[in-house]
Amino acid sequence: MSLETTLDKILERYDFLKSEMLNNVGNAENFTKLSKEFSDLEEIVNITNQYKKSIKELAALEQIINDSNSEKDMIELATEEIKTLKACIPNLEKEIKILLLPKDINDEKNAIIEIRAGTGGDEAGLFAADLFRMYQKYADYKGWKFEYLYSHESGIGSIKEAAASISGKGVFSYLKFESGVHRVQRVPVTESGGRVHTSTATVAVLPEAEEVDLKIDDTDLKIDVMRASGAGGQHVNKTESAVRITHIPTGIVVVQQDERSQHMNRLKAMRILRSRLYDLECQKLQSERSENRRLQVGTGERSERIRTYNYPQGRVSDHRINLTLYKLPQIMEGEGLEEIIKALVSADQEDQISNFQE
Repeated sequence: MSLETTLDKILERYDFLKSEMLNNVGNAENFTKLSKEFSDLEEIVNITNQYKKSIKELAALEQIINDSNSEKDMIELATEEIKTLKACIPNLEKEIKILLLPKDINDEKNAIIEIRAGTGGDEAGLFAADLFRMYQKYADYKGWKFEYLYSHESGIGSIKEAAASISGKGVFSYLKFESGVHRVQRVPVTESGGRVHTSTATVAVLPEAEEVDLKIDDTDLKIDVMRASGAGGQHVNKTESAVRITHIPTGIVVVQQDERSQHMNRLKAMRILRSRLYDLECQKLQSERSENRRLQVGTGERSERIRTYNYPQGRVSDHRINLTLYKLPQIMEGEGLEEIIKALVSADQEDQISNFQE
């Protein structure tokens, strides 16, 4: 189906919905359903009308130029307007194609972000803690809610692993490309010789699944309770508040001990387990769909090295889109991360547009 035919069908549907809404004013359920679809189409309809108007204006102006009876002043004016329209029309067409791209069903979901120290000993743990703070600051910058879930610390301000739930408008659509191996190059605080070391941390961004997204059979779960260990306050080693949930079919294990009550630890553990299982299903589906297609922003595999943070040079390089920014301090403070994420989203859209006819 051509782009023009697709747009004509959208305009036809939009007009139909407008008429049906007037006929269903007294029917709250139908009116709500119709108005939701009507509202969803509004943006693409507005751009489509602008696009079609520009096409018509271009044709009219070209007719003026080709008309031997046209006056010189009119031809000059038409020529200038044609230049403007020819620059504008491709941009409108691109906007339309972006709006027509298949929507990721998870884009509007909240996200659970899990960060684990990789290779590099204590320095890897310090870097993992830096990344955790970076995402917290980015969430603050975006006006999102950042809810701490757990953290397994390893001393000197480093973490073995940590997780948080981030909620707000379109969270997963912004953060989904952050999954992968992040590499840091810097001089560790414990390095007396001033040598640059390389360490890594792994980031996993999961769409936070609701109960309606995924049903977990109680018979598939093995739940153990135990005394909490490590940091946690007076309840440590005194009450069995820690919870370990094992999903038997997949072998996924979630341990939660940061809350003082067993009930709260169980609720948090189930949130994490549900999101990991949902992500597993999404990864399988994406793998099937993308088997013969190389995504410009990478495979999304957790083992893929996606970004390097070089402290001596003050630069951050995203290897998937060959983007290098000499803004490391601003990026680690959260606000500068926006430029990288927008570039990744744009690269993904460009890749999908190139496959638009498919």
